[in-house]
Amino acid sequence: MAGTNWLRSRGLLSGRDKIIRDIEKRIADFTFIPVEHGEGLQILHYEVGQKYDAHFDYFLDEFNTKNGGQRVATLLMYLSDVEEGGETVFPAAKGNISSVPWWNELSECGKQGLAVKPKMGDALLFWSMRPDATLDPSSGCPVIIGNKWSSTKWMHLEEYKV
Repeated sequence: MAGTNWLRSRGLLSGRDKIIRDIEKRIADFTFIPVEHGEGLQILHYEVGQKYDAHFDYFLDEFNTKNGGQRVATLLMYLSDVEEGGETVFPAAKGNISSVPWWNELSECGKQGLAVKPKMGDALLFWSMRPDATLDPSSGCPVIIGNKWSSTKWMHLEEYKV
């Protein structure tokens, strides 16, 4: 996470705020994963040059799975447009990726796998592993022009206790 700014607020983490509770309820409704299985919302801010290297949202150790079991899904909500860069990339994705209509809008980093360009109001739901149990990494490309604001919601197999 080369310089990513993680902004955490007790209200976001605990879901005490009505707006946050409403957002979490909407997430649960369309993911079919109960609110109680989710970690608190995280707000991330990336400035020019900041990125999030390829990683797994899945835990590779036993300690982190004791609370709520394994992370199974991630919802990434884009809170701002990014003029250039800042794409979310799935580097292990296969297929004719260069045929997507937005290919020419992607940064060089964004062309290293299946990429989603951040657009304010969009949300990206992805799973921590493929159906064959292969872990699936993701990354956040460096912001080239502008700022990137996003919110992340990680969801677990079982109830997650704060």
